Amino acid sequence: MSIDHDRLFKELIQTFFEEFILLFFPTMHEHIDFRHVSFLSEELFTDVTAGEKYHVDLLVETKLKGEDGLIIVHIENQSYVQPSFPERMFIYFSRLFEKYRKHIVPIAVFSYDTIRNEPSAFTLQFPFGNVLDFRYFTVELRKQNWRNYIRNDNPIAAALLSKMGYTEGERVELKKQFLRMLVRMELDEAKQRLLFGFFETYVKLSDEEERRLRSEVNEMETKEKEQVLELIISYEQKALEKGREEGMKQGIKQGMVQGMKHLVQTMARKGMSVKDIANVTDLAEEEVQRLLE
Repeated sequence: MSIDHDRLFKELIQTFFEEFILLFFPTMHEHIDFRHVSFLSEELFTDVTAGEKYHVDLLVETKLKGEDGLIIVHIENQSYVQPSFPERMFIYFSRLFEKYRKHIVPIAVFSYDTIRNEPSAFTLQFPFGNVLDFRYFTVELRKQNWRNYIRNDNPIAAALLSKMGYTEGERVELKKQFLRMLVRMELDEAKQRLLFGFFETYVKLSDEEERRLRSEVNEMETKEKEQVLELIISYEQKALEKGREEGMKQGIKQGMVQGMKHLVQTMARKGMSVKDIANVTDLAEEEVQRLLE
């Protein structure tokens, strides 16, 4: 199933809009009055020439400190390479300005996996002079070193570790540091679930990597180890409950048995003991042992 990148990024940034601005644009953050923030309805633009329709990802109406007039922050996530993207940003800007007649702050977030030098301007030039020099703010996630953000207790930083510049050999450490950030921030369950779901969409560890992760967590200091393990077990239990609900809806007993068997075997491969699995799944230890056999 394909990933709806735009929806994921929209939900993340809409939930943590101020934190997003603070993390990537601290100077801008100093000027925005975050007591006045409202999210505008989705805009749909049609490119008549290309015959395509585009949705603007996120529009935020807010104010600058000490000023009465409203401004609009337009944030566009770009999950694939598109040579005409600067032109599209200008078209969005011009149509949004035509409709709202307010100052607009355009921001582009490049979230694809390749490393490129993306332009941050759209220009129209002639040999005898310039007609247009439109500029927008950019965030190129793949160019960011994820290790520079792990001490920053910012939920946006935690989620976007999954889209920053890391190597395959760093995946286990990446998730471990993400979990440590979640524990430190002490967010409510809904926000924590949003961050966890976003991260796992882009960084899904193999069974072997999960075993290594649990082994490394067990070597952490006692208090932090307990908190991180509790977080891991909590989300494994949520996955179990979700599987149970889906099985009940389908009404297929055999499917539930097979699903339970697969889950128990997966937990065992990750290094969990029979007792731990029994506690998480509410099964008797004898049932767990039978499913493992």
